[in-house]
Amino acid sequence: MMKLDRYDLKILDILSRDGRITKSKLAEAINLSVSPCWERVKRLEKAGVIEGYTARINAEVLVPRNPVWVQIELKQHNAESFARFEALVMQTPEVTECVAVGGGVDYLVKFEARTIDSYQRMMDKWLVSEAGIERYFTYIVTKTVKHAPIGIDAESNADL
Repeated sequence: MMKLDRYDLKILDILSRDGRITKSKLAEAINLSVSPCWERVKRLEKAGVIEGYTARINAEVLVPRNPVWVQIELKQHNAESFARFEALVMQTPEVTECVAVGGGVDYLVKFEARTIDSYQRMMDKWLVSEAGIERYFTYIVTKTVKHAPIGIDAESNADL
């Protein structure tokens, strides 16, 4: 595990919010000169702490979508059943997030559907497929309260 100091944590916090910041503005923001600051960024990239830089696209501007969260319970709980369901998830472009969870539910899946009807038609196909779904619960998103990248707070993460 890589040891991070307060400068590294500040760099990560700033880059998580603004991946396009210039070298000089980043150095100024963390109170280091450009060269040592950039060496730290390169070290964080090389170590895999910084995986890459992306743009967050507002898909709503391009194609309106209806986000739908679904709790899914499988009929069987074995490696083969999990693998079969996860393969279906990977093959479904409308699924934008999927996590396996504990606590009585097997998966939480986020769909970005053009319409609620198109989401339901997809679920109907999943139910008759070999996915092994026992039951599911649908939650239609009525508004997004917060959508933000993970920030790194140097004060609260001093143990890193």
